[in-house]
Amino acid sequence: MSAAGPSETMATDPICGMSVEETPDALRLTQDNRTYYFCCGECLSAFVAPEDARRRVLRRLAVAWPASLAILLLTWAVRFPLAPDVAGVLATVVQVYAGWGFYLGARDALRRRIGNMDLLIACGTTAAYGYSVAVLLTGTRLPPATYFDASSLIVTVILTGNYLEQLTRRRAGSALRALQDLLPATVHLVETSGDRVLPLSGLRGGQRVRVAPGTRFPADGWVREGESSVDEAILTGESSATRKVPGAQVLAGSMNLDGPIVVEVTAAGPDTFLAHVGELLTGAEMAKVPLQRQADRIAAWFVPIVLLLALGSSAAWLFVGGAGPSVSLLVFVTVAVTACPCAFGLATPAAILVGTGVAAEEGVLFRGPEAIERASTIDTVLTDKTGTLTTAEAEVDRVYAVPPASEGEVLRLAAGLERGIDHPLARALGAAARSRGQEPTRFDRVSLLAGRGLEGFVAGQRYALLRSDATAPTADGLPGFSDWAREVEAQGRSWSLLLKDGTPCGAIAFRAGLVDGAKEAVRELRQTGVRVVLVTGDNLAAAGAVATALGISEVHAGVRPEGKVELVRASQSAGRRVAFVGDGVNDAPALAAADLGIAIGTGAEVARETGQVLLVRPDLRGVPRTLWLGRRMVGRVRANLVWALGYNLVLLPIAAGALVPLLGLGVYRFLPVLGAVAMGLSSTTVLVSSLSLRWRDAGGRPTVSRGTTYQASAPAQAV
Repeated sequence: MSAAGPSETMATDPICGMSVEETPDALRLTQDNRTYYFCCGECLSAFVAPEDARRRVLRRLAVAWPASLAILLLTWAVRFPLAPDVAGVLATVVQVYAGWGFYLGARDALRRRIGNMDLLIACGTTAAYGYSVAVLLTGTRLPPATYFDASSLIVTVILTGNYLEQLTRRRAGSALRALQDLLPATVHLVETSGDRVLPLSGLRGGQRVRVAPGTRFPADGWVREGESSVDEAILTGESSATRKVPGAQVLAGSMNLDGPIVVEVTAAGPDTFLAHVGELLTGAEMAKVPLQRQADRIAAWFVPIVLLLALGSSAAWLFVGGAGPSVSLLVFVTVAVTACPCAFGLATPAAILVGTGVAAEEGVLFRGPEAIERASTIDTVLTDKTGTLTTAEAEVDRVYAVPPASEGEVLRLAAGLERGIDHPLARALGAAARSRGQEPTRFDRVSLLAGRGLEGFVAGQRYALLRSDATAPTADGLPGFSDWAREVEAQGRSWSLLLKDGTPCGAIAFRAGLVDGAKEAVRELRQTGVRVVLVTGDNLAAAGAVATALGISEVHAGVRPEGKVELVRASQSAGRRVAFVGDGVNDAPALAAADLGIAIGTGAEVARETGQVLLVRPDLRGVPRTLWLGRRMVGRVRANLVWALGYNLVLLPIAAGALVPLLGLGVYRFLPVLGAVAMGLSSTTVLVSSLSLRWRDAGGRPTVSRGTTYQASAPAQAV
């Protein structure tokens, strides 16, 4: 039996939570690109086919409970000459049939020189059963007491506890884990000759599929034809359906509700966002936070220590305490079946399993146990503005035209320069031009002015659309323009200048709304004592307007990407635990430098590569929810470990005889069964405790005042 503490080569059995060495002969299973290790074949079969395992336990219980109750009656109520023999036959049925799984688990543990719960149960119940059989066979050579009732009830009670654990574990699993099985087995591929049925495994990017109402989308993609409402709750946590029109993104696993849609596939199979969500959840399923490491060391030594304690206590009562062989035997049985190493092993994975499932249902994905523990310690949140606090999509707010140009002409030219470019401002210009009946101008050629804007040529004339920070002093001297620019900047708007052959002919101001839940998110963070700082490459006026609207009192404007990293490190140097919130692309350096990087986005690429936490929808309320979930999960792990340790520290001395001075040796007539009940409840309590993470907090949060003090860094190019 291994007594080595856990190391780099120790894994956790996903069923019972025991530590298992990752040796070549270990029981293991590779599933979804992850290898799981098991302490015994029973745990392996329960993992592979949980429903079969539950039915198998139910069949054993159907035999064990009637037999155990009959043994109780024969032992304590119904007395006739052959009553002990009948009880012995029934006990044999319970021990061999109902308890067979414990013997298999004990055999596997001995073969691999590890300790597990089955070994303790098999040793304890076999001792009680074997002694009782010996009494029947030898007659008066041993004290006449038999303990068939104790051995049978222990097996039955522990088996009942196992069944309750299986039900609790089933409840703990997230709906996302079964979602892959809900995807359609076939898809309707759209081709020029008509639709063709294709297996899901044959679907590739670039193909088009038709998705009927009431079915799930088989892949990620863009809507090309049709309109419908789509339920994405299982992926994003959004309870209300989202209307999808041509050009909208859809994700595999979401449900098409009311209209047929043709989707152009961008990612299928293992490349979908759903698949990456599954990878994150699977990775977190048996993850261990650092709090668990000491518990693993305890669990690795636990079984051999308990067996030594059981033998030592039994011998002490026999040779020193004056107890007879039968009582000393019951001491051994009680200590063996009362101990519960499973509670140590399940403390972390149970809480992480439930917590990550709850988080995923609310659109929060943790990338491993370190992210969970870091989230529990954050006291400062630095956040980007564009695409994080404000929507990535923009709208044209107002147009400034220099006569003889008209506002319509300015819009038409600007939209023409941005035609075909996938950018929020380009989309805003195109939408504004079409809404005013202006067809975007078709330029002969368009080129990028690095860091400044765009230029294009039409009819021999050169036009340029420049960002506001790249225009000075080009626009100096325009009548009324300075006042116009100051006014739109004071309102938090960004703007671009249009030039014709180097001469300004107009300007366009853009506005972006606040993302969903931004105000509530800042209020919740501040209420919990978290410092919120706005860090942006935009100008101070624009940043200040957003900060005022959200109640953020500290702003750093005009900050380059490297400046954001410096601000993160400055807060860390001051002893703060820092989270950075960004879009996962432009803010990658700051996300990596922070103690906790929180990326916002639903793309598979973002899910793979950015941040320790991914918010799958642009709702900033996910940030305080992330920190709250981190605190709850770590708190639950800590509570589980305290319970596991406290249970064993209190009940093992009682099992070894601490109550004998008060109640006498007769306490051992019922203590073995009570110990088995307590052991079963111990593991179940850990699982139920972890399930409490699903219980929502119901209290409202008080409103906090808005700040108006701003701090500006040196001006720089907007990010």
